[in-house]
Amino acid sequence: MKTSDFYYELPEELIAQHPVENRIDSRLMVLDKETGQIEHKHFRDILNYLQEGDTLVLNDTRVIPARLFGSRQGKEEKVEFLLLKRMEDDQWETLVKPGKKARIGNIIEFGNGILVGEITSIGEDGTRIIKFKYDGIFEEILDKLGEMPLPPYITERLEDRERYQTVYSKNPGSAAAPTAGLHFSKELLKEIKSKGINIAYLTLHVGLGTFRPVKVENILEHHMHSEYYELSKDDADIINKTKENGGRVISVGTTSTRTLETIATDSGKLMESCGWTDIFIYPGYKFKIVDALITNFHLPESTLMMLVSAFSTKDIILNAYDIAVMEKYRFFSFGDAMFIK
Repeated sequence: MKTSDFYYELPEELIAQHPVENRIDSRLMVLDKETGQIEHKHFRDILNYLQEGDTLVLNDTRVIPARLFGSRQGKEEKVEFLLLKRMEDDQWETLVKPGKKARIGNIIEFGNGILVGEITSIGEDGTRIIKFKYDGIFEEILDKLGEMPLPPYITERLEDRERYQTVYSKNPGSAAAPTAGLHFSKELLKEIKSKGINIAYLTLHVGLGTFRPVKVENILEHHMHSEYYELSKDDADIINKTKENGGRVISVGTTSTRTLETIATDSGKLMESCGWTDIFIYPGYKFKIVDALITNFHLPESTLMMLVSAFSTKDIILNAYDIAVMEKYRFFSFGDAMFIK
């Protein structure tokens, strides 16, 4: 199976540069994963497709201001760091631009020395490990110095940081938002609960996999980077009971999907769990627990395109994307949504 099998043409003007004013006003494509039948709705209409006894599974990770700008000690040039994964002893895995400014042993200063880091190692994929030194609380320093790590295809400035957070974000640690959840408002979630639909939460801190394109032509040679996840016993019980009672497990986003499919046994059972996942879902994968999926429109040739193709078929998904382009849907992080049922 080739990476190029998941390519589609996307006009640049359809890449959403900012969120819609009201979260639930995004458009919603409803797709039957078996037949390919399509309906065009708005996200507020999702309520009509959810049934009593279903469970929505939401990723409650919170994006940290993970983009930092510093300079080598004694130099003036800017070096950009994107914090990806927290490690032990105040060390972080990072992406760096330009990489040649961050060699092992280089000392980097941020905010006139409020935060200082040393490059301790370089990964095979070009990532850098930086060890920080500081006085005070790291999260408070990061909140003061850091910027929201918007994807590179978003070139407009985001005025309100909270628009790149879900309304239910809770656990800080992500380098990118679980964007399918950006369409929910607190009011819509209340309406969903009042209809007898369960809501369960898990946490997956979105990391390097979101930023790394597939660089190999044979997708079987692609390696996913690991991301940290947690699922509580209470939330596992909610999802297990849903399956036992014949309800649907509706995953909000590819991050929730990957976490659920990592934890689930072959019989579709969940238990309290935490750890690291590098699961790579592509066509041919047999889903163990997820029955329906709410997701955004993804980049061509990305692992996310491969995941949604596995949930339906490659031909059905690519046809739906061609229609989305014709109908001028908005794409990617701040774009419109798809409900695959």
